[in-house]
Amino acid sequence: MTDTALPRVRAEIDLAALRANVRTLRAHAPGAAFMAVVKADGYGHGMVPCAKAALDAGAEWIGTATPEEALALRAAGVGGRLMCWLWTPGSPWREAVEADVDVSVSRVGALAEVVAAARAAGRTARVQLKADTGLGRNGCMPDDWPELVGEALRAEADGLVKVTGLWSHFACADEPGHPSIALQLRTFREMVGYAEQAGVRPEVRHIANSPATLTLPETHFDLVRPGIAMYGVSPSPEIGTPEDFGLRPVMTVAAALAHVKRAPAGHGVSYGHHYTTAGETTLGLVPAGYGDGIPRHASGAGPVLVDGKWRTAAGRIAMDQFVVDLGGDEPEVGTEAVLFGPGDRGEPTAEDWARAAGTIAYEIVTRIGARVPRVYVNERPGTGD
Repeated sequence: MTDTALPRVRAEIDLAALRANVRTLRAHAPGAAFMAVVKADGYGHGMVPCAKAALDAGAEWIGTATPEEALALRAAGVGGRLMCWLWTPGSPWREAVEADVDVSVSRVGALAEVVAAARAAGRTARVQLKADTGLGRNGCMPDDWPELVGEALRAEADGLVKVTGLWSHFACADEPGHPSIALQLRTFREMVGYAEQAGVRPEVRHIANSPATLTLPETHFDLVRPGIAMYGVSPSPEIGTPEDFGLRPVMTVAAALAHVKRAPAGHGVSYGHHYTTAGETTLGLVPAGYGDGIPRHASGAGPVLVDGKWRTAAGRIAMDQFVVDLGGDEPEVGTEAVLFGPGDRGEPTAEDWARAAGTIAYEIVTRIGARVPRVYVNERPGTGD
């Protein structure tokens, strides 16, 4: 953290680190275009600043989940190619067409809504067809693919649609050697081959997420779609740490100790008294809790760096605050308590909190709440790079 007077809690977002991560990831897939995925408010980092920083670093595409995210980016002046993939009936299709957003379609009914939106807007819709190659979520099943491709080509012949992409998503790319990877890749090639033989001429074919971008060059095709790796978080600790891939975590979360006090042996701490002091000690109050996105599941285990020493959440993490046992040390009120960051100052990382909470680091950074202010550093290209 850069300021000496800390607010209650804040998340510092290092955009130089993000730009460097984009350049590193692009080097892993030098023959493919780069889509920077900024869904879920940029995985908690801030969608608009992160999208702009990624474009500054050479990303050609931006990816979002919801149409509201895509339209918010356009309203904020974010240009370039922009794709959105999570649509429900009655979504703002026309607004997306008018905003030049590539919309993903997995079923004929959705394609019909796109066609109607294109007619209403008086312009051609950019459509990407998603194949379910084995993930079992969104995407068109192989048996239904010929119908979807045929309807898309008919709409294209009418000038209402341009099929700009064919794509899919891996289920287990973060598990090296998992048999589903080869099966999905083969199915993807077959479904792309069918569409192209039928007459589809896509601008991009893509299936590679963060782990595939880092470890599966045969999956890169025309475009890669890194999400969590762009923010300097490893998509799987089993594959490697951020440092192993030349990535740097972008987010640091820190708070100012709100209170420091002495407590006798046997003193209960926080709800339920799941923690009692073993002996006379000092307790520090960290003014952040699950209302800020600090996982309650990390009660009794979440690590914090205070005055150069790791401390652990003592007892339950509450909505707005939690306690650390300082072991008799008496830092001043207002002392910085670093929950997680890149780790190069000895502080915990998001992965450390993920282990403490029994989850993945994706969730740790993404769940940091709206009442935690984001403070952006190195915003301009060339600063901190």
